Amino acid sequence: MSVTHAPQAASLAAEYSDAAESEKRRDRRGAGFYRGRSTIGKVILWIVIAAFGLLFLYPFAWLLAASFKPRGDVFDNRLIPRTITLSNYVEVWNQLPLLSWLLNSIVIALLAAGLVAVSSSVVAFGFAYFKFPGRGFLFGLVLATMMLPGAVTMVPQYLIWKYLGLLGTWVPLFGMNLFGSAFYIFLQRQFFLGLPRELFEAARIDGASYWGLFRRIAMPLSIPSFIIVFIFEFQASWNNLQAALIYLNAGSVHQFTVPLGISYAMTLFSPTNGGHGDYQYVMVAALLVTLPMLIIFAFGQRYFVEGVATQGRKG
Repeated sequence: MSVTHAPQAASLAAEYSDAAESEKRRDRRGAGFYRGRSTIGKVILWIVIAAFGLLFLYPFAWLLAASFKPRGDVFDNRLIPRTITLSNYVEVWNQLPLLSWLLNSIVIALLAAGLVAVSSSVVAFGFAYFKFPGRGFLFGLVLATMMLPGAVTMVPQYLIWKYLGLLGTWVPLFGMNLFGSAFYIFLQRQFFLGLPRELFEAARIDGASYWGLFRRIAMPLSIPSFIIVFIFEFQASWNNLQAALIYLNAGSVHQFTVPLGISYAMTLFSPTNGGHGDYQYVMVAALLVTLPMLIIFAFGQRYFVEGVATQGRKG
């Protein structure tokens, strides 16, 4: 039986791949929206794009300039420092446990993003492939959880982690991701619904298990959406100050994540707290901690754009 239907599954997979490639070619040919514009229209369009680009780049440019300034010039709003102080990038490692904060945040973000991407994909595949009574109601119930404000579940979650004896550890910062996320489940389900069901039926005839359908067919074909979920959650975990403030604030400074560490540095150097206003080190630290996110996006940009475009085509 498996020998008979193996060519059928391969043929269906090839047809789906060819259809996806032809759709990409049609999208490229449909770029006439830009080509059909007049020269003046193109100039205006590029001016608008450049203006918005500069608007969003200004905070980063200000941060970059401030990181090279001495203590007294940090807040002078000059984009070109009067005095360039390279020693800030050397001294920051002595003033702050920045390396520990970076490693902590990278490990936590990787765990959080990986766990939620896998768990949400499994749940989304169940909603997309299996047909059972009450599926629509149950899926609507999952989506309804997105309407709950974070403050509603904050205290119950804290009590759960306290009961488990995990306060002051990293586990609360990624443990809840074991159960997926409603938004990511919705995103992945929409992607899975766009896959040809014939691929799964042919694989079932060949004797593939349900887990095999997910692992060998659904996941390889949904890599762009999987990477979108991973990038979104990595960024959310990387910037999560609230959870770190609740669960790690009473622990050692070396256990802090990047957002909590930057907040601690602002307090440490504040003159009202006995500091000397050495905010140039905070600027250097803030600049350096943006590099992992830039690297993640640079490597995942192709999949990110492809996944968003695919979701848009499938509605």
